[in-house]
Amino acid sequence: MKEKLKEFPRKWAHWRDGFRHRPALDLAYRIFVGVIGTLVLGVGIIAIPYPGPGWAIVFLGLGILATEFEFAQRALAWVRRRYDQVMEWFGRQGRWVQALGVVLTVAFVVLSLWVLGALGWAAGLVGLGWPWLKSPVGLGS
Repeated sequence: MKEKLKEFPRKWAHWRDGFRHRPALDLAYRIFVGVIGTLVLGVGIIAIPYPGPGWAIVFLGLGILATEFEFAQRALAWVRRRYDQVMEWFGRQGRWVQALGVVLTVAFVVLSLWVLGALGWAAGLVGLGWPWLKSPVGLGS
């Protein structure tokens, strides 16, 4: 199994190099990678404040883009450095700053779920018809 995993990068590089000599196929491949990478990156950015792997999805999207685009390689390196710096700073802070970070994150999540209509929808599933849970902009009704 390890032998196959070691051969994969060489096979992938050989396969990818075959596209480089065909301009139309190379362009199509780069567009495909750009679209998929941008979609994954967008999902990651949306998922950052929610519980789950938001930052991991951001790094995955940038990693996909970085396979073909130099700007994404630089952006990935920069974002990883900044993320590590912020997490290190946050870890050095007192418990009240960390608690405030948690409270603000929870507030953002609840507020965004309310605006998107998810709270009203979920309340309807369990038989609660409280009008104040409905989205103020009419989403999810």
